[in-house]
Amino acid sequence: MSKKNVRNLALDVLIDIEKKRAYSNLSLHHVIETNELSAQDVALLTEIVYGTIQRRDTLDYYLQPFVKGKIEPWVRLLLRMSLYQMVFLDRIPDRAVLFEAVEIAKRRGHRGIASLVNGVLRSIQRQGLRSFDEIKDDIERLAVATSHPLWLVRRWVAQFGLEETKRMCEANNLPPEQTARVNAMRVTVEEAIARLKEEGIEAVPSSVVPVGIKMVKGNAAKTSVFQEGLLTIQDESSMLVAYALSPTETDVVLDCCAAPGGKTTHMAERMNNKGRVVALDIHDHKVKLIEQQAKRLGLSNIEAKQLDSRQAHTQFAAETFDRILVDAPCSGLGVIRRKPEIKYAKNEKDIAQLADIQRNILRAVAPLVKRGGTLVYSTCTVDREENEQVIATFLDEHPQYELDETLASRLPSSVAPYVRHGMLQLLPHHVYSDGFFIATLKKKGEMI
Repeated sequence: MSKKNVRNLALDVLIDIEKKRAYSNLSLHHVIETNELSAQDVALLTEIVYGTIQRRDTLDYYLQPFVKGKIEPWVRLLLRMSLYQMVFLDRIPDRAVLFEAVEIAKRRGHRGIASLVNGVLRSIQRQGLRSFDEIKDDIERLAVATSHPLWLVRRWVAQFGLEETKRMCEANNLPPEQTARVNAMRVTVEEAIARLKEEGIEAVPSSVVPVGIKMVKGNAAKTSVFQEGLLTIQDESSMLVAYALSPTETDVVLDCCAAPGGKTTHMAERMNNKGRVVALDIHDHKVKLIEQQAKRLGLSNIEAKQLDSRQAHTQFAAETFDRILVDAPCSGLGVIRRKPEIKYAKNEKDIAQLADIQRNILRAVAPLVKRGGTLVYSTCTVDREENEQVIATFLDEHPQYELDETLASRLPSSVAPYVRHGMLQLLPHHVYSDGFFIATLKKKGEMI
């Protein structure tokens, strides 16, 4: 398939995301699955889509002096994706980008639109890009230069400082990498990498997690290694949760917000398919995803149930579980590399509402932990209102719980230095994984 068609498909995906609020990963996956694309075309399509979304505000800043008056949304998207290629993809000649942009404009619109697109892009070629130095405020300049909403950058600067926020924003614009967790019950990291190599996938051991591997080339989800249950696609940060919880073969474990089952199955594997893991999710179709994952991996110690975890007390008696995981619904501001549209879709009201849900889930399941047991709270966000503040409120309300100061000893050495007082906050640039938070709490008293 020609690159011309790839760019058409990229524009289709961008329109779908902007117009229908579709998730970038799902929309992209649908287009890839329904079109016969080579690996090279898939790579270009993915890069154009993610890059254009990631750099949206930066691209609009560059375009602003050259676009006069109102233009149709799809034309703006075409200009953005074309300028993204000209500015950020060195291997693609400008003439090729310009030619394809004009051809797409002709097919989707008319000669007038094609002329506008050609004029804007050629003017930028001649005159160059405007400087960020025109923006005098440091925070606003950082927001535009890294294409993050101003309210979010202000919030992060208040929480982490300007330099840390700058590193985080820059890391969010890096291409996402595929990582996977090997099923240590059945295969070693070295064996999994060798098997993947046989199928044309180049992978290396993770530098973050002992059971992790990182794909250098190819998609591991398309391999027999994946289908046979020898590995699970999962970010390295998410793998850390099972280390924090550290379940044993005799434990009864509750995973409160379990779908699609990555953390559930990791815990079950670490328990050597013994003990019992009860996995809850509010949606029936997501419960089926957990069951499918467990079957693929050959795990029989997982029991998946459709249940709102805030109602768990209606199904389980107090002090039923040795360990409970609350991987709470969150703003997802730690996974911007994988879902770049998140940074434009969320607002401060969303964060406050989610923090309320998070507190309610913790309150609901706290009585279900045995005395001496462990409660782990995790999110894939970096915002303190959803992380440290949720834990502070919980501890104020539940004096029978305390932070587990031994958390660092259970985590891989790569992330242990980021643990503070029983809590781990990974920012995207720390080990170049997803931004992630883990707090480990112990229920006081002797285990019964």
